[in-house]
Amino acid sequence: MQERIFSIRSDEEFREVALELFRWQAERCAPYKEYIGLLGIDPQNINSIEQIPFLPIELFKSHDIYCGDSTPEKVFTSSSTTGQTPSRHMMQSLAHYERTFTAAFEQFYGAPERWSIYGLLPNYLQREGSSLVYMVDRLLKRCGSGGFYLDDYEKLLADMEADPKPKILLGVSYALWDLAEQYAPKLSDTIVMETGGMKGKRKELAKAEFHKILTEAFGVETIHSEYGMAELTSQGYSDGRGIFRSPSWMRVITRDVNNPLKMLPAGSRGAVSIIDLANLSSCAFIATQDIGQTFTDGSFTIEGRLTGADIRGCNLLVQ
Repeated sequence: MQERIFSIRSDEEFREVALELFRWQAERCAPYKEYIGLLGIDPQNINSIEQIPFLPIELFKSHDIYCGDSTPEKVFTSSSTTGQTPSRHMMQSLAHYERTFTAAFEQFYGAPERWSIYGLLPNYLQREGSSLVYMVDRLLKRCGSGGFYLDDYEKLLADMEADPKPKILLGVSYALWDLAEQYAPKLSDTIVMETGGMKGKRKELAKAEFHKILTEAFGVETIHSEYGMAELTSQGYSDGRGIFRSPSWMRVITRDVNNPLKMLPAGSRGAVSIIDLANLSSCAFIATQDIGQTFTDGSFTIEGRLTGADIRGCNLLVQ
């Protein structure tokens, strides 16, 4: 199955693999099997990906979403504020995770070796279990240059200035804003990539407004973005204007916010559901709490989060 996922080259191949993986996970992943049963759905009657039920992402907080045939090598956890329960993503194979994020990175940015990556991810570095830190750390080892930085912005900028290679400055949104506000450094030969989220550290801004602040401060034309989460194995990337593209084994679909079982056509704005076929040992079909829009070429935008009232439909289905 793994080899088939990474060799997908057409919509037909994607659909074929997705249906096969759905039927396998509907039987092997106990919480997903229970959820499908509560919906009164017979997996054998699912004949298209449009009919596949998506597991509410909240269940990664309360259940072990796992169908691997061996003990997971790693359990990644999401960031959470005080009092909240983090999500848990049980990863059967770290080699599979590394192959997935490396292949996605190479699809959009080429070989890691041609880059230096500078990670400005303080809140992720200060806790255990971050899949983002694991990903950046492994890419850094491939790059052979760059590094992680907490709040030593002067050292970060000095190291970047002395680095002759093309650079990617990858940071959590609030840390990039702090750097922009305090130093407004004009960066050369550098891609600035934000991973989203102010994490309660700064005021949430509209994406366009936030990117305008960063482009002016850093002297770059556009701000790139990475879209990922602890519950996924894959990532989407944007090279500007908030338009994301995903690797060939990942697809973003929108659903009706008031009816989580109703999928919307391309071009629609709604709640975001994701098919991540690289989620081999957990669940590949996830209803997230994000709001976004999809387009006919497979690209998508992320515009915000669902409110508590909006996600109640999913919760009631579980209850």
